[in-house]
Parts: sequence; C-alpha cells; structure tokens
Amino acid sequence: MKTLMSVDVFPVVYSTLDCEALTTRVLPHYRIEEVTYCQFWHRGLSDIYLVETTRNRYILRVSHSHWRSQADIEFELELLDFLYQKGISVANPLRSQDGRLAIEIDALEGKRYAALFPYAPGKVALGDLNPEQGFKLGQVVAQVHQASLEFRPRSHRQPLTLDYLLDDSLVSIAPFLQHRPQDLTYIETVIDKIRYQLRHLSQKPPFWVVCWGDPHSGNAHFTAENAVTLFDFDQCGYGWRSFEIGKFLQVALSAGIGRRIRDAFIGGYQSLQPLTEEELNSLQYLTQAAHIWAWSIGLSHERLHNYSRLDDSYFNHRMEQLKMLTSPEWQLF
Repeated sequence: MKTLMSVDVFPVVYSTLDCEALTTRVLPHYRIEEVTYCQFWHRGLSDIYLVETTRNRYILRVSHSHWRSQADIEFELELLDFLYQKGISVANPLRSQDGRLAIEIDALEGKRYAALFPYAPGKVALGDLNPEQGFKLGQVVAQVHQASLEFRPRSHRQPLTLDYLLDDSLVSIAPFLQHRPQDLTYIETVIDKIRYQLRHLSQKPPFWVVCWGDPHSGNAHFTAENAVTLFDFDQCGYGWRSFEIGKFLQVALSAGIGRRIRDAFIGGYQSLQPLTEEELNSLQYLTQAAHIWAWSIGLSHERLHNYSRLDDSYFNHRMEQLKMLTSPEWQLF
C-alpha cells in the first residue's frame, strides 16, 4: 500500500511560487542588497512580486509556462537590455551573477523563468494620461522604434504578422462562438477586410520595427516631472510601427481615453518619426487587428484563471467594441 508521500505529485497547470523560496533560491543569484520583503503583487500574463531590500525596491517577474516560450522571453529581455544600453527609458532586466537575464525555475507545471528589474521610478498616471504625458509617451515609443532598427537578437520571437494577429487569434476565439454563428461570420468578414486594406503596408525598415506590443498608461511610470519609464514588453515583437499606434488606440478607446490625449500620443510619436499618409490611413484597420489579438490573449488568461468570466456578456462586450471600431465614427467613441 502506497503512503501519501510515495504517491506521484498531482499534475497542475499553474502554481503560485512561494515568496520565501524565491527569496532563498532565486534572488541570491543577483548582486543586490539583503532582501527584507518579498510579496506576491499581481497576476497578469506573468506573476509579479514586489521585492524590497535594505536600500532599494525591485520587481521580480515570473513567466507562466503556458504563455511564452523560453525563446520569446529571451528575445524580450535582450531587447530591454539593448534599449537600456541605448539610453531609452525602459525598466531594464538585471543580470545574474553569472550573466544571465533569466533564471530557470522547475515549477510543478513545467519550466518558468524569473527576471529581476529595478522598480521603475514614479507611478502609473493618476486618472490616466494627461496630454503632456500622452505626448511624452508617444515620443518614447518612437525612440524605441528608432533604436530597434539596430537590434540584432540572438533569440527568435513570433513576429506580429497578420497571420499571427488575426488567423491564430481566430483559432482561439472561434470555439466560443459556435453557438453565435452570426458573430463568427462578422469577425471573419472583418478579418478579410483588414487583410485587404493592409495588403500594401511595407514590411521593411523603417516601417517594420520591434514593437513594444502593449503601449498604454498602465505599462509606464511617470515621475512628478513627467519623466517616463516603460515596462511590460510581454507582447513585443517585430511588426509595423503603425500597428503600435493602432494598439495604443485600441487600449485607449476601450478605456474611454479622450481624443485629445490620443492625438497627443500620435503627435508625440510624429514629432520624432512622422508617419506616412498610408500608415495614417491604416490606423482604423490596425486598431481592429489589435482588438482581435487582445481578445485572444485575454481568452488565454481567463481560460486558466477565471473561466467564469467567459459568459455571453463577455463576448457581447467584445463584439460591441469590434463593431464600434469598424464604424466610420470610430474615433468619436
């Protein structure tokens, strides 16, 4: 008869890593001061821990095994390290004592990867962006794009092509709409139109760059002097620079951020890197593509962590947003 201790460990798809174990087994890999505090802080596409030492604060980010591959994570960390070395205002990953940007963890569900960052100075914009902050954020995004033209990654990351943004996303969304055939047909029609409208966009520099992938106020800290630091590059990858603008508009419109701030962001971007007329005319379709992609990413998270949210109201809301983004008055919402 087997004892409890001899039974195989029960399979899991997600585990929450213990703060004490992270303090004693992961953080000693870094040249930081004595750790006085480690607290699980936030569960998003990665797990975030707040770390305090005798002198400084840090963010320890631990990937989810189902979300990104090791190569994806290494690409992102290489990019952030490169941008920081170029003087761009991003939260840079610290290297371990033996030079690694990520520490591999054998969790119950599989390999996970931890990365340590200095705590970005400032805080998320109170009440969301003001026009000055929107302009500043647009400028820093332009700087990221300009600098990325010199980036030579060692790791491969899935580029933000339409096949990935649209077709792969539809594969994730479609099973939930089998009982809503009209909605599924509508999305398929929108995807066909996006492809047609974007068929001439160039996939060569400077139009094709490394995108941050998730540009919005929640992923940036501003100081009292409006100095900004970007973080959370989970969704980065090679893509159209105009898609980055579309992704900002998608998040801003869904959050109810006004036209004045949205225009300030685009103005800040164009103050350093003007967009072509073709790129500007593509923004509505790129914003729709960003919505479909974000919908798919949200599903991957909710299926694992909060399946109860995936009811008709969840899909009604996202369908309504997509229909607004296809409206001629889309910028008024």
